[in-house]
Amino acid sequence: MKKNFILALLVILVAVASCSFTNKSFDNDDKDKFLLELISYVLEKGHYEPKEVNDSFSSNVFDDFIDIIDPTKRYFLKSDIREFEKYRFMIDDEIRNTDIEFFNTVYQRLMVRMEEAKDIYKEVLATPFDYTLDESIEIDYDEQDFASNKKELKERWRKQLKYNTLNVFDNKVDNMISDANQESASNVDEILAFNDIPSTVDKVTTEEEAREVTKNTLDEFFDFVGDLERKDWFVQYLNTIVEEFDPHTFYFAPEEKEKFDIGMSGKFEGIGARLQKKPEGAKIVEIISGGPVWRDQSLEVGDQILKVGQEGEEPINIVGMRLEDAIKLIKGPEGTVVDLTVRKVDGTIETVSITRDVVELEESYAKSATIDAGEQKYGLINLPKFYVDFEDYSERNAASDVAKELERLKEAGAGGIILDLRDNGGGSLKTVVEMAGLFIKDGPIVQVRSSGQRKEVHEDKDERIQWDGPLVILVNELSASASEILAAAMQDYKRAVIIGSKQTFGKGTVQNVIPLDGIVRGNEHGDLGAIKLTTQKFYRINGGSTQLEGVKSDIVVPDRYSYIDLGERDQQNPLGWDKITPADYKVWDGYIDFDDAVKNSKERMAKNEQIKLIEENAKWLKEQQDENTISLKYDAYVSKEQEAKKRSEKFKSLRDYDSKLSFSSLQYEKELFTQDSVLREKRDRWHKDLARDIYVEEAVNVLKDLHKNNIKREENKLASVKG
Repeated sequence: MKKNFILALLVILVAVASCSFTNKSFDNDDKDKFLLELISYVLEKGHYEPKEVNDSFSSNVFDDFIDIIDPTKRYFLKSDIREFEKYRFMIDDEIRNTDIEFFNTVYQRLMVRMEEAKDIYKEVLATPFDYTLDESIEIDYDEQDFASNKKELKERWRKQLKYNTLNVFDNKVDNMISDANQESASNVDEILAFNDIPSTVDKVTTEEEAREVTKNTLDEFFDFVGDLERKDWFVQYLNTIVEEFDPHTFYFAPEEKEKFDIGMSGKFEGIGARLQKKPEGAKIVEIISGGPVWRDQSLEVGDQILKVGQEGEEPINIVGMRLEDAIKLIKGPEGTVVDLTVRKVDGTIETVSITRDVVELEESYAKSATIDAGEQKYGLINLPKFYVDFEDYSERNAASDVAKELERLKEAGAGGIILDLRDNGGGSLKTVVEMAGLFIKDGPIVQVRSSGQRKEVHEDKDERIQWDGPLVILVNELSASASEILAAAMQDYKRAVIIGSKQTFGKGTVQNVIPLDGIVRGNEHGDLGAIKLTTQKFYRINGGSTQLEGVKSDIVVPDRYSYIDLGERDQQNPLGWDKITPADYKVWDGYIDFDDAVKNSKERMAKNEQIKLIEENAKWLKEQQDENTISLKYDAYVSKEQEAKKRSEKFKSLRDYDSKLSFSSLQYEKELFTQDSVLREKRDRWHKDLARDIYVEEAVNVLKDLHKNNIKREENKLASVKG
């Protein structure tokens, strides 16, 4: 269906565009204006919910573009912004007239201000910092105004540079004390006062070295930015316009389109993490299963990367850097090392070394384990994503793999199934429909609507049921798109108990990638790249959209991210929630006392001390995230850091939890272990993690309740037959 939809959309776009764009009178070298008109046209004709390009739209583009290129407000002055203000309500007119005066004006001024910034940071870093002064820096840049004059701007740079250097200075002091005294880290932590730093540390020299590190970092950063061409900045401007429509619509320049194609093929070379731009660096929003970060377990979702260093070299500060530029620094050839300075979700700052690698695709596939829960055995299937080979669907896909695992678990004697969709960002719609059909006789699974079109209902028409026993689905805030479709369908049918976060991610939209070259006849501008366009919206079979609201768990269990904004609602310009008419479906009648199983679980969770500790940890992480004022006085800064470390130590006990459950690989995998020791190590580690997982433990408890209900049902059937 997806391929057919893309073809239909291309036919419509090409039919009209061939008339509109063949004979344009632009100069051949004026590719920027041509791209602007072409992309605007595709958005207007192809987007699911095209926005009116008016003064309000113009104002949003104005603010967002300034924010993207100067997020920490260390380049432009108030006078610059006042000068730019004349364009605030003109950008919509420029788009219609294919004019780019606003971009040219801002870009030219930015180049001037960046040159001036080079002189500022070099001058500031030539003078020692006084870490005994009681002063602080505000890192919530959104709440700050632009500097009124160059003196105020220089002071802003001074505080930012002092903040950067303070962290380097503190690390150097810690290392020198440890090296000199061979003391444990806990003893080093007792040194909180600047005047108490032992004589083994030359404070003057150490401070000078710290400033030199900061200077080298900025030298490399500005060298990197200096290599960017005007076209790179213009792509950023185009995407500012594009992303006003929704956060998942995106323009790919030709070289970025190639990288996107590689990513869609399932091979990732780098650290194996998906990043999101934030004012203070790049936030990790997804860890790719099987990649270096996944293997090392040294980073987690929510961590923010502040600096990136190549092995043995000084790190480059990526604060204020475009995300794609930061990613270029982080990526690299297989086997090389990248050093990441990271602000952890608990507020502490660490340097983590990651060896780059090609992510092993095998770890993105479904895998299963049996669970020994005393007298009963259950099965768990972990599904990292809804994968598919679009060129050859029969080659391998998530639905057929899950079907195989279900059959193997049945043969192993599993009395209930846990389907783990935590951190699953989605994938193929076709596989979702087929997978849902494994658990029900037949019926609708999801409703899809295109802009201005009637809804389409995607159904399971196969009356066979692969698994008719108890089913629990695990989700969290990072379960998105296709994961939400499956969880929602199983919830609407009352086929499964959903356990997890208050709600899932909330992405209820469909995107298609449209090559722009295919739209224009007689193209004289070279490769035009492509646009990833939101073209459709998902709806549950009960009629509600999963957009923004996601899927609300039947049993809500807190986790580390319960109070941190991670979902669609935290994105810019998300589409809204709505509902359509429900599909025709019948609730599953295979359970007795379904609601009692949910009630029992909630009562267990309310009394569980581990859950209470997780909740406390989640609230503390939110407090740390909301802490936007940082002291630049050494004593206060270090005291705060040590306080955060001690508090985080308390929560490390969460990793020591033991559910007393035993996990084993299925027989076919055990046979593979004799030839693949790496696979054995991966599974052993996975099983140890599962044994520490209280969410899996509670899923087993729910399965036990549902299993008892099924036994009662069979007994009732027998009694009625005998009667």
